[in-house]
Parts: sequence; structure tokens; C-alpha cells
Amino acid sequence: MRLVAAGAAVALLLAGGAGRAEETVTPQQVNLGRALYARNCSPCHGPRMQDPESAFDLRKFPQDERTRFIAAVTRGKNQMPPWGDLLSAEEIAALWAYVTTGEKN
Repeated sequence: MRLVAAGAAVALLLAGGAGRAEETVTPQQVNLGRALYARNCSPCHGPRMQDPESAFDLRKFPQDERTRFIAAVTRGKNQMPPWGDLLSAEEIAALWAYVTTGEKN
């Protein structure tokens, strides 16, 4: 059941923004993404996306590859575990907002 719900959340995220060149990001999304990142992502990707130990440097993630980001966070990639059962579609979108705006906001 959780897998079906995670799949539906991914489908909504992909349908909601895959075709848009630019997406409006709110300060609330960035703040939520920053908090989620600090708690869940920073141990591997580095605090504030700085100095990742052995993980991908998210500051270099292509900003036009939202679909790829969502898929990697949801299903996992290489050594990164899947987060789709632990994070909601809204939370994954907030992580994307944080990663694409970085520490600018």
C-alpha cells in the first residue's frame, strides 16, 4: 500500500512540473527543504550542500532535471537509500526548492 502511495506521489510531482521551464518557489518551501535537508541529507551531502563526503555535490545538480532529482530521492540511487516511503511529495518538492535555490534565500 505504501508503495502505491509513493508511486502516486511521484506521478503527481512529475506531472505537476515536468514540462515547465521555470517554477515558482516560495520561501516556505525553501525553509522546509532546508530543514529536511539538514536532518536527512546533510550527513552525506554535507552541511548546507558544502563539502560532501562521498556523495554527489548537489550544488552541481542540473536545475533542469527536476524529474531525475525526484526519482533519485524517491527510489534511491547507488548508495543513497530511497526516501519515498519516508518523505511526502510536498517534502520532496521542498527539497528540490532548497537544492535549486541553495543558500540564496
